[in-house]
Amino acid sequence: MMEDEVVRRRQWLSREEFLDLVAATNLIPGPNSTELAIHIGRRRAGFLGLIVAGTCFIFPAALIVTALAWAYVRFGMLPQAEALLYGVKPVVVAVIVQALWRLSRVAVKSGALAGIAALTLVAGFLGVNELALIFGAGVAMAVVRATTARPAAPAALALMPLFLFFLKAGSVLFGSGYVLLVFLRADLVERLHWLTEGQLLDAIAVGQITPGPVFTTATFIGYVLGGAAGAWVATLGIFLPAFVFVAVSGPLVPWLRRSATLGAFLDGVVVASLALMAIVTLQLGEAALIDVPTVALAAAAAFVLFRFDLNSAWLVAGGAGIGLIVRSLSAAG
Repeated sequence: MMEDEVVRRRQWLSREEFLDLVAATNLIPGPNSTELAIHIGRRRAGFLGLIVAGTCFIFPAALIVTALAWAYVRFGMLPQAEALLYGVKPVVVAVIVQALWRLSRVAVKSGALAGIAALTLVAGFLGVNELALIFGAGVAMAVVRATTARPAAPAALALMPLFLFFLKAGSVLFGSGYVLLVFLRADLVERLHWLTEGQLLDAIAVGQITPGPVFTTATFIGYVLGGAAGAWVATLGIFLPAFVFVAVSGPLVPWLRRSATLGAFLDGVVVASLALMAIVTLQLGEAALIDVPTVALAAAAAFVLFRFDLNSAWLVAGGAGIGLIVRSLSAAG
């Protein structure tokens, strides 16, 4: 959706510039989608844009998750959202497929890059660490360029430990929010015993069913452990490093692109990132396309996107509505 809005509709960035920022987010710890929004804000309006873009990307999701966490603590259960997800997920798969197609046409600009993308795809399916793949692809492309180019606790829990824990999480986690699950389970459930296994799974579920970054799982956990203050302290802790990393690394992206060798490294990181996105898309498709209606919905969404280029936000909203209708009819039948 960012590529659609920022590159095609608003033309704030070229597709090449957008891909470079995607690559840059994969080279630093933190939530990729949030960091991409922050990068775009910095590129558009400097330091103030960095703050505005990141805050506006995080705040709505954090607010929604806080409300759900209140309902969870107050009533001991989460509002049901399966019907919404049933219709949204197939549309999201179609949206990602279209974005991958558009971005790959720009990123895969040589046989070497195509080969690196293919190898990354295979290695990703075999379970090789995604960070190793990203850096390996960058190094491999830099070597190719160099060798072929001519020389040149609940309620009573203190807020500071909560803040420091999520600050650490935001500082060391690479990749998407899904990596967060393993990290949280090891520390919050097994080592610190702040959460039960069931509470952690509920927190992850809320991060999945709400719009915005999956890292807002921290908002939910903060509320469960420390109320409203805990929710905002945890949110600040986990997202603050992303602002710092982007502020430091953002000015380096154009410098990397100007160097032939480092630019080649960035090219390798770009195609590896797209290959890993393709793997995630296939995994999402396996989870989302579970019956004839969802397959039909995904196919229809893909057709509309490629043929009419409709804004994907409308398709996601339509998918949610169709999901509610199909599930209601199924329940009635």
